[in-house]
This record gives sequence, structure tokens and C-alpha cells, in this order.
Amino acid sequence: MKALAEASGVVSRPPGEVFEALRIRVTGGGYPMKTEVDRERGFLAVQGGWWYRGEYRVTADPAGARVEHRVVNAATRGRWGVPLANRFFVGFRARTAAGFVRLLEELGGPGGHAPDSGRTVVR
Repeated sequence: MKALAEASGVVSRPPGEVFEALRIRVTGGGYPMKTEVDRERGFLAVQGGWWYRGEYRVTADPAGARVEHRVVNAATRGRWGVPLANRFFVGFRARTAAGFVRLLEELGGPGGHAPDSGRTVVR
């Protein structure tokens, strides 16, 4: 599967807490999504619609928990059309990046701290 957008950042909270907060946040929406959860590996994926798959990984970091996010093209048919369709959604990567920064802020919420902006990378 080809990554369409990637981002990572650090939250000043223990990885287990961050993973659980992320799991609740990502799987609690109103959209029908297939989910994959592997707590031992700190891996969470949600997949829905024609092509969308969001993958998250939470690992230990000296400052707390590193959160990595990838949006990948999971289309099994018409795969070639996803990048083309996303060009019509101008600003897809920018919106993904902004959403990820907001997610890190939420994960750092009560009892935590804001994400380390110097260690947040969006591609």
C-alpha cells in the first residue's frame, strides 16, 4: 500500500495512555470502519470507504510517546484513480497535517502536555 501522507510527533504522556486515548478517539466516530488493534505492538488501523486506510503506531520515546500516522491507498480496484481523485481534493496533505497536530494536542490533554512541536514531522 502506498502512503499518501505521513506525520509523526511526540506527546508527553506514557505510551499506554496515549494508545488507549487514540483508540477511543479513532474508533469512536460515526463512520462505518474496519478496525485493527494490536496493543502489544502499539498499532491501530482504521479502514473505510473505497480507498482510505489510516494507520497509527504509538511507541515509547524519552519524552513520552511517539505517535506515527500514515494515510495509505488501500483500494483493491481502481487503485490508480485514488491519487488522481485526491488531486481534486486540493489541500489533502495540509488538512491531514493540521488534523494530526490537533490530534496530538488532544492526546496530550488533561494531565499531559502539548506536543513537542520541534519533534513533529509532517510529510
